[in-house]
Amino acid sequence: MKHLSDKKWLTGLAALAISISIATAQNWQAAEPLNLPTQRHESAMTEANGKLYLLGGRGVKPIDVYDPKKDTWTTKAMAPLEMSHFQAISYKGEVYVVGAFTGSYPHETPIPAMYIYNPERDEWRKGPEVPTDRLRGSAGAFVHNDKIYVVCGIQDGHWDGQVAWFDEFDPKTNTWRKLPDAPRPRDHVSVAMVGDKLYVAGGRLSTAKINQVLNRTIPEVDVYDFKTNAWTTLPADQNLPTLRAGNMAVAHGNKVLIIGGESDKQVPAHSEVEAYNPKTEKWEKMPMLIQGRHGTGAVAMNGKVYVVAGSANRGGGPELNSMEILVK
Repeated sequence: MKHLSDKKWLTGLAALAISISIATAQNWQAAEPLNLPTQRHESAMTEANGKLYLLGGRGVKPIDVYDPKKDTWTTKAMAPLEMSHFQAISYKGEVYVVGAFTGSYPHETPIPAMYIYNPERDEWRKGPEVPTDRLRGSAGAFVHNDKIYVVCGIQDGHWDGQVAWFDEFDPKTNTWRKLPDAPRPRDHVSVAMVGDKLYVAGGRLSTAKINQVLNRTIPEVDVYDFKTNAWTTLPADQNLPTLRAGNMAVAHGNKVLIIGGESDKQVPAHSEVEAYNPKTEKWEKMPMLIQGRHGTGAVAMNGKVYVVAGSANRGGGPELNSMEILVK
């Protein structure tokens, strides 16, 4: 009987070891490239042609490009104007800025046109105009089936005018189309797609005019299904576990990762990373960031997730240029 008991104990120990191994299969590692990019926050990042493009932020900043093969950052062209509070996207090898702000707190103003960066020529150009009745910043942006989408945002900086707008831009025809509004407005939001579904999680209702900027965070998760062309809201038991805005969102491993952010609950920026699994319809705790941060971008590339720059505390600083990578 003792032998059987020992066998059960060993089986249990092996199962525990496997469980621990799975739980620690991914971890954030502090990257140590040969050099670091420009310090910045309220910035964005995207991938194009196998490289990372870090851009925007408070003030006028250059583009910084990371080459994972050389493990180096290179400073490129200066932005044509201040660009902040946006989610950068790439389309056909170029970097696009849409749904962004320029100017100072609390009345930042929406940039009335797209701006496009061409990596081969290291040049910026002014792109298509955004319809005047759909101007906003601090919005989510993404590409799906060769079309560009902008969702939610706020019209008047941090002051007021949150919107639930959802717009589609077709680069081939140079036309905009209004889509059904999201179930609720929100700003300081970043979005991601898994399959044919868009996930909008995090964000807030910034209202500096009544001194409520950080505290009106949004728990609900809204989902747009491109197959049915309809919005739904996940059940309350699938609300975002850690409420925050200015977070990063990225699709990784068929899950939506919500990374970092800021809130009124703490002065340091959030380091929490939570993943929504559409198959299990549950949120999963992920390894926490080494350095909490908000107001920057995250990119999934080559099976890893890269996070660079941002603000270490809620609000406006200190600005970071550190880099960490989620690896297996």
